[in-house]
Amino acid sequence: MDIHEKLPEGATVADVAKAHQADLAKQGEYGVNYKSYWVDEKAGKAFCLVEAPDAETAARVHKEAHGLVADHIFEVSEGS
Repeated sequence: MDIHEKLPEGATVADVAKAHQADLAKQGEYGVNYKSYWVDEKAGKAFCLVEAPDAETAARVHKEAHGLVADHIFEVSEGS
C-alpha cells in the first residue's frame, strides 16, 4: 500500500484515474499489479494498493508511468 501525502495542486480524482491508467500500461514490464486506488481530493492525498516484487519496483512503475512517486510504501499482508 502506498500513500501520496500531497498530490499536485489542483489534482482531481480524474487526474489520479489517468495516472492509474498509466500505471496499468507500464506495470507488466516489471511484474507489478496496481490493483486499486483511493483519493481524498479535499486533503490532496491518494492511496494505491499494489502487488509488486518489492517496494522499489512498485515505485519505479509510478515514476516511469507518470512521475508521481509515493511518499510512503508499506508492505502489508492480507487478512481475512
